[in-house]
Amino acid sequence: MFRKLFVGMSFIAVAIFSTTTIAEDGVVADPKHYTVEFENEKVRIIRIKYGPGEKSVMHTHGPNVAVFLTTNAVRFTLPDGTSVDASAEAGGVQWADAEEHLPENLSDELLEVVLIELKE
Repeated sequence: MFRKLFVGMSFIAVAIFSTTTIAEDGVVADPKHYTVEFENEKVRIIRIKYGPGEKSVMHTHGPNVAVFLTTNAVRFTLPDGTSVDASAEAGGVQWADAEEHLPENLSDELLEVVLIELKE
């Protein structure tokens, strides 16, 4: 990014580099795997589908409730480079605060989740 600094009647272009990046919203960052099914001022409902072994990109989600439509095994890579493996059974439900991660489907089956993001 360049920022213009005015000095008298002329300006100097200064490059500003940040070592901190903020990941994009999951739907924006990875539309192949994330589809908005419904949205209003209170909630956004996202359908998530990963084929066997598919991986996403680093992205964010607001506070949410996940409803697992399939049994799955997932690896979440976190912004600091560490990873956490998790699994869920079809029909399971879980709460998560706002988060940033890069998911990978570890199974050889379809992974499908309905994510209900709360806006308020």
